[in-house]
Amino acid sequence: MNRTNRLRELLAEETCRVMPCCWDALSARMIERAGFPLTFMSGFAVSAARLALPDTGLISHGEMRDTGRDICAAVSIPVIGDGDTGHGNALNVERTVHDYARAGFAAIMIEDQIAPKRCGHTRGKDVVDRAEAMTRIRAALAARDAARKGGRDILVLARTDARATLGLDEALWRIAAFADLGADLLFVEGPVSEAELARIPEAARGIHMANMVEGGVTPIVAPARLAEMGYRLAAWPLAALSAALEAIRHCLDGLAREGLPGDVPRLDFPALQDIVGFPAYWEAEAGYGAAEAGERAGEGHGSEAE
Repeated sequence: MNRTNRLRELLAEETCRVMPCCWDALSARMIERAGFPLTFMSGFAVSAARLALPDTGLISHGEMRDTGRDICAAVSIPVIGDGDTGHGNALNVERTVHDYARAGFAAIMIEDQIAPKRCGHTRGKDVVDRAEAMTRIRAALAARDAARKGGRDILVLARTDARATLGLDEALWRIAAFADLGADLLFVEGPVSEAELARIPEAARGIHMANMVEGGVTPIVAPARLAEMGYRLAAWPLAALSAALEAIRHCLDGLAREGLPGDVPRLDFPALQDIVGFPAYWEAEAGYGAAEAGERAGEGHGSEAE
């Protein structure tokens, strides 16, 4: 099935799905193998893992696209990609959407921050004015429609960060305007209370995503409660990355102190080989080897018969 259609099916269900976020092909595969039906490529996590740099607009469109292509190739589940601000003006937004569609993403998120953008739960961010915010989403939707005509289906997740600098009412106005334009999914970043979270789906009809950042400005809310409010997705952008980094640090501390890995849960070698695909590789390799051996044997018998 088309992965964008699969995403549509998931979003049509009246539940709030927990969505761990990935940063590379291996983390995406781990998410899929854990049974999650979709994932999100986090800009924060990709910038951290690929460049060891903060999510402050330092990573390029090309680096994000290439990472996304690897992620989409490694899994069969739908992947939503962080498209940041679209990396420029309306034409840049169009290009970003087209490139993400070609990379295999089921959806792309476009936001209204100024450049350079910031992680939604850190200081220093600001948003463009209403006119430019609307222009970005119009451009993304135009590219979405053009991609569909060309046989590449993709959805648009429209995001506003206006809550942090202009207040909740402005954020609600913008998300309702994005819905009126035809955005497929909606996301208000940075509500600071459960009451604010509840107001967002009431302000704009559509499919809403919430962002669960441990230690961020938004309270952590259980999926069942988010579903009652009207949310269909609960993104966890940094939970897996934070856990992985802490495990790595603990392991390295042990190697530095004692020459042995620290006492942290880790995969054994066979399990690691399985996740990265050695068994499937060996099976395919054996199949080709058997076929080639058979062909050689057949050629030999034919020569003898002649």
